[in-house]
Amino acid sequence: MAQRLEDLTGKGLGWRTILNFMVLSLPHTVALTLPMATLVAVLYAFSELTSHNEFTAMKAGGVRPQRLLMPLLGVGLILAEVMFLFNDQVLPEANHRLKDLLVDLGRKSPTFELREQVVNQIQAADGLNPVYLTTTRIDPATNRLEDVVIYDSEISGAHRTTYADSGSMAFNPARTDLFLTLHHGMVLETDPDHPGAFRELAFTKQIVPLRGVGNELERRAAEGDRGDREMTTAMLRDEVNLRLKEIETVEAESREQARTAVLVALKHLTLPEATAQPGAPPSLGQGTQFFSDPVIDENAMNARTTAAHRDALEQRINQFEVEIYKKYALSFACVVFVLVGAPLAVRFPRGGLGLVIAASSGIFAVSWVGLIGGEGLADRGIAPPMIAMWAPNMIFLIIGIWLSSRMGRESASMRGGGWDELLWTVQTWFNRIFRRSERGSA
Repeated sequence: MAQRLEDLTGKGLGWRTILNFMVLSLPHTVALTLPMATLVAVLYAFSELTSHNEFTAMKAGGVRPQRLLMPLLGVGLILAEVMFLFNDQVLPEANHRLKDLLVDLGRKSPTFELREQVVNQIQAADGLNPVYLTTTRIDPATNRLEDVVIYDSEISGAHRTTYADSGSMAFNPARTDLFLTLHHGMVLETDPDHPGAFRELAFTKQIVPLRGVGNELERRAAEGDRGDREMTTAMLRDEVNLRLKEIETVEAESREQARTAVLVALKHLTLPEATAQPGAPPSLGQGTQFFSDPVIDENAMNARTTAAHRDALEQRINQFEVEIYKKYALSFACVVFVLVGAPLAVRFPRGGLGLVIAASSGIFAVSWVGLIGGEGLADRGIAPPMIAMWAPNMIFLIIGIWLSSRMGRESASMRGGGWDELLWTVQTWFNRIFRRSERGSA
């Protein structure tokens, strides 16, 4: 967001547009930080209680530490419900409006509009002759372009196509004019006075100015197309059901095409009269002849097309289901982090602020990496979406339940409950596993 704000401030935008951009960017940040904030709060609160011997006083009074988890779990469930409503209603709408705003800003300046491997239309200030640009790669850090093709036409009827191996983009200080610096290419230009003829000019460096590109910001009405991260749960389920019905239609058409292909093939199946037995099934002996038929070839091609269409629909369903389960998984993480953070802080009372920072960063990093990795596996159909999205929560939930069950137990240690004890605990755990593996191999 900071990088985009730096670009926006130089475009002559009003403060309301910049404020609108900042407000629409906040929901995405809130959705990621609220579970982590819950974990940090629980770790810090229980770490402070433990360092002031509050749990020792509670146990002396006959109160089990687990009783403190009950109200915290209630708060965690409330936060999970609020966060689900936020992720399901507020976040998709904010993402959709932010996308529309960025598209409108992209029409004002090509910095946001140019995309790789598509035909980009750039409208100059005169509004008469748009320029069409394609490039295979755009480096957003350096504004470098590779394999650039520019097509433009003049009122006189001449058409000019420019090819370049590489290039770069730069704006004037007012950020209203775009200058394309092209390297090592050629220009092909037609001559309206001589139909069928064209001129070819080679160049080492050429500067193409585009004056007044998108000097005014024009806001359009919200468009109907939404991405999967711009949909509510109800919208996502409707899309899944729509794809499932489409798969049923595709499979029915595939079966009908296969039936047609079999019937056509049977018409061209010939058996020798001497070997034909009444009631015997067709044989593929020496007398069998197959003929290439356009209908059979067409049905074979249609079968391959149908299979590719079905795979694309199933992949799209996986993407929609990933977003559905992600909304639930991110919300339930508030409950899971309560179960993990509280006993962890009690177990290492002298960890202090360092334990809060290290534990929260490590737990959230593992959870986030698992969520991103699971999303990639589910999108490619390698893992079921529900398992991929819920795996980090389930792992930490099991760890949290185990830690909570041992929350009130005292354990003898030669350390003092700080970082040295944490390292000693990890070392002891690995040594125990190593000794078990040695006894198993022996």
